[in-house]
Amino acid sequence: MANLELYELDGCPYCAKVVNKLDELGLDYESHEVASSHAERDEVEAVSGQTGVPVLVDEENGVEGMAESDDIVAYLEETYGDGAA
Repeated sequence: MANLELYELDGCPYCAKVVNKLDELGLDYESHEVASSHAERDEVEAVSGQTGVPVLVDEENGVEGMAESDDIVAYLEETYGDGAA
């Protein structure tokens, strides 16, 4: 199964959009809850170069820190959903 990691913040609607897609596709993932303060998101910044969430890591496919919920949802659909080859 996929080795996915998601950096997210509780109550974040953009994160919820990604979680909903992961659940819809039946994908297992490791969740990393981040601090609400951007200044305390060192781990997110180390992974993605910025402090916003959500951020997806998919090491099996060379994704080391994808940001932007719409991009993540499209990637998941293309890679693991009906768009998968």
